[in-house]
Amino acid sequence: MVEIERKTGETEINLKLNLSGTGKTHIDTGIGFFNHMLELLCFHGFIDLELVVRGDLKVDEHHTVEDTGIVLGQAIKKALGDKSGISRYGNVTLPMDEVLVQVVLDLSGRPYYCDDLVFSRERVGEFPVELFAEFFRALAANSEMTLHFITLRNGNAHHLIEACFKAFGRALDQATKVDTRLQDKPLSTKGRLQEGGRH
Repeated sequence: MVEIERKTGETEINLKLNLSGTGKTHIDTGIGFFNHMLELLCFHGFIDLELVVRGDLKVDEHHTVEDTGIVLGQAIKKALGDKSGISRYGNVTLPMDEVLVQVVLDLSGRPYYCDDLVFSRERVGEFPVELFAEFFRALAANSEMTLHFITLRNGNAHHLIEACFKAFGRALDQATKVDTRLQDKPLSTKGRLQEGGRH
């Protein structure tokens, strides 16, 4: 179990994370749709997460969402340690009714984020869809993962975001699974998965 507390002039975040959990969550960010998406991520990724965020929602939702991505990314990095024995890569294609998305990630130590998502509206509930990228970009940077979201078939904005969160959870579960063939070594010809360079 990893615990992180972060307090700034914009947000106060308390997080507890277990990547090898059962999908049990207690999440309160103050943004209902965002809570729901994080719950789905954890349920489909078998991640236990306790998360309380108090942000400056009177300003807007940006700081709350981005800072949650920062802290969750830091927690993932801390939980993975030196990444010995893990499968490293995740690749999931997932449907949500008319929508079909692919999420591909590499726990490489090299942060990179890319998406081709196009949303049909500006908000889902009280969640501005432009903050989807802010959240996952912050998560990728702070966990030091390479992360791609690919739209195979577009549709309803709620369905698109939900499919992405679910697929990300499943891809992260794939990537963090232990492969006994590695014999507790990182999956890298360099013998390590750390910041910088190619592995």
